[in-house]
Amino acid sequence: MEFILNGEGADAVKIIIVLTMISLAPFLLLMMTCFTRIIIVLSFLRNALGLQQTPPNQVLIGLALFITFFIMQPVLTEVNETALQPYNDGLIETEVFLDRAAVPMKEFMLKQTGGEEVELFKSLSADKEAAAMHGADIPLHIVVPAFITSELKRAFLIGFLLFLPFLIIDLIVSSTLMSMGMIMLPPVMISLPFKIMLFVIVDGWGLLIKTLVMTYN
Repeated sequence: MEFILNGEGADAVKIIIVLTMISLAPFLLLMMTCFTRIIIVLSFLRNALGLQQTPPNQVLIGLALFITFFIMQPVLTEVNETALQPYNDGLIETEVFLDRAAVPMKEFMLKQTGGEEVELFKSLSADKEAAAMHGADIPLHIVVPAFITSELKRAFLIGFLLFLPFLIIDLIVSSTLMSMGMIMLPPVMISLPFKIMLFVIVDGWGLLIKTLVMTYN
């Protein structure tokens, strides 16, 4: 009991909590930030261009991570100032730290989540009190799945819009080859350089990243 009450015991508890948070960091990154939408859109772009392994998965994941940190920087700063720093200074308990850290994350997720998704999980929840809550009072077990569902919906919508211009190029090339009687020549081989050229001319990477960042503003 004395060990738990003294400073060494408190430090041991903090170490355990930090290690637990580190082990949960990949899960939190995927489920509670904008990483999901970004990596799905980048994967759609690669498929739309017809490039199977270029850019490599490591490059896409790294780009998605840095864009995620860029977008989440204000939220992470607020978590650090309101929860992490007071907790490290010993001013608040662990329970208060978790509650304070959840507030900015919940505000971010609710801002990016459609009302339909929130109402869906409210109706599916067995917690009737939570189903009657609104705004920041909605618990995380409803906010997080609603946020993920909304992110998937928007990512697929952006992916559909990305496919359209490249699909038009594929159709034009296929029609041209058919009219010339070059049936044995794969259309993808001819359309790929045109799709890459179009993407480079319009500064595709810059436009896509700018659009992704602006969807969270």
